[in-house]
Amino acid sequence: MSKKDDRPRPGDTIKPRKPAKVQFAATVLQLEAFAVLFAALALYGLRDSTYERGPLVLGSTAALWTVTGVLFLVLVLLSRMVARPGGYAAGSVAQVPVLAMGLLLPMMFVVGAVFVAMWVVSLRLGGRIDRERAEYDASHPETAPNL
Repeated sequence: MSKKDDRPRPGDTIKPRKPAKVQFAATVLQLEAFAVLFAALALYGLRDSTYERGPLVLGSTAALWTVTGVLFLVLVLLSRMVARPGGYAAGSVAQVPVLAMGLLLPMMFVVGAVFVAMWVVSLRLGGRIDRERAEYDASHPETAPNL
C-alpha cells in the first residue's frame, strides 16, 4: 500500500482482523479479573473492622488470598482461551463465582451484575459485528483480508 492512499490495491496483502467477539469477551474477562483483585484488597483491608459483611466470611487471610487469587488466575487464563472451543461457555460459567463474591463483599453483587451484563453484550454485539464484517468482506472482495 502506498503512504498517500490507505486503501488496498489489488494484490496487496491485507492482515486478517481479530474477531470482535473474541476481543470484547477477552476484555470483559480481564477487567473482571482486576475487579476480583480489587475486591480482595477491599476485603483484606476490612478484615478487622466492624464493617457489616455479607453472609459468608473467609476465616483467614490465606483463605481470602487463595480463593480470590485462584479466581483471578482463572479469569485471566479464560481471557486468553476464549476463542477456543468451549471458551465462551467457560467464560459464562466464570460469571457465577464473580457474582458469588457478593457473599463476601455485598457490593460485588452490583459489580458482578454489571460484568454479567457486559459479558452478554460482548457476546451479542461482538457476534453481530463479526457477521457484518463477513457480509461486507463478501460484497467487497477487493478489500477483504487474505486468509
